[in-house]
Amino acid sequence: MRSHLISCLVLISAMVGGCNAMPTRVAMIAPPGVATVSVMTYNVNFGIAGDRATLDAIDRPDADVVLLQEVNRAWEDSLRARFTGKYPHQAYHGDDGYAAGFAILSKWPIESIEQLPKVDWFPATRAIVRSPIGPVQFLNLHLRPPISNGGSVVSGYYSTRGNREREVQSYTTHLDENLPTLIVGDFNEGDDGRAVRYVESCGYTNALPEFAPRADTWHWPVGLLTLRGHYDHIFYNDDLYPLKVEVRKAGRSDHLPVVGEFTLESAMISIDKTK
Repeated sequence: MRSHLISCLVLISAMVGGCNAMPTRVAMIAPPGVATVSVMTYNVNFGIAGDRATLDAIDRPDADVVLLQEVNRAWEDSLRARFTGKYPHQAYHGDDGYAAGFAILSKWPIESIEQLPKVDWFPATRAIVRSPIGPVQFLNLHLRPPISNGGSVVSGYYSTRGNREREVQSYTTHLDENLPTLIVGDFNEGDDGRAVRYVESCGYTNALPEFAPRADTWHWPVGLLTLRGHYDHIFYNDDLYPLKVEVRKAGRSDHLPVVGEFTLESAMISIDKTK
């Protein structure tokens, strides 16, 4: 039975990971005088609250806005203790003592933030941050894991695809379409998932595959094997231009932090016109 389960997990891992595409963008430095905003999304794993290596993984990229998933009260305490000086603007929502909590840590003022009603396992949060490029809207997601109601990973992979799509359909209705927007978080599915495709159908672009399509953001050891997948995403709308997006191999969570830097599309267009 155990060997059968491992075989199924390996199959699922192969289905959700392993992209063979080539990058379509190259990381670049913002032109002189062009303001930017950098963002991190990171599922920190509720079971290792306060882990120093994971806190270091949040600290070192020096992102302007950090959006976290699986933040319980113990994580909140350690995050406040470590980052109050660096990130004076912080907000926490959704803590159920386990994996449902969210956090936003920002160098810039948070103009508004709200917790959106959960559709399935976890809620979501929507925030507007007053950044150097102006107000930016963030939707922080943690979608339903591929686990059935009966606790099966194998059947859950197939039976929960629609759950994640319904979650995204609900949460995106709360967005202000007139704002530069980043949709980030742990989607619990790869680039071909139904929730991912729905976000793309709404006009958003999945940033990480543009720069590093082969990069995995999740890993889980099973005996001598390690399952891998690209579950964590940063989507941007047409108001934004991505300068770089990367996965940082750091921390002790089963997920890895994904970090991106963006500017306004209009700023890049203006520069092109002056050339």
